[in-house]
Amino acid sequence: MEDITTKKEAKILVFSTEKISDPAIDLAGLLKMHYPPKVYTINIPCSSAVKPRWVLHAFEKGFDGVFIAADGTDCSYSEDCSEKTSELVGLIHKKMEEKGIELARLKMAAVCSVCAEPFVKHMISFNTYLSNIKSN
Repeated sequence: MEDITTKKEAKILVFSTEKISDPAIDLAGLLKMHYPPKVYTINIPCSSAVKPRWVLHAFEKGFDGVFIAADGTDCSYSEDCSEKTSELVGLIHKKMEEKGIELARLKMAAVCSVCAEPFVKHMISFNTYLSNIKSN
């Protein structure tokens, strides 16, 4: 049996969207679905509104990973939200590369308003990955 006191949990910042992915995260809590305890969320109107400096600041302040819970095609603010968010991630990756930050520490996935289980799975797998690179 694994000793819970020695298990390294990754600190993950999630940018979630008010109308789409945030309800899924709330639903995960209401359904008492368990995901890593060091997941922190900031809600924003649209996933394409994430600023590269916010992501870089999160890494500077000790977050192991940043997850953008994207709206996908459900965004009520922009028809091309998915494309804009993908371009944004590409830009952030360039800035991360310049600073020597491993690109896999930033993850993006579409999370719909009822996608509580997929969100939890994303957090568990991202935490596992980040914890492994953190302990090496």
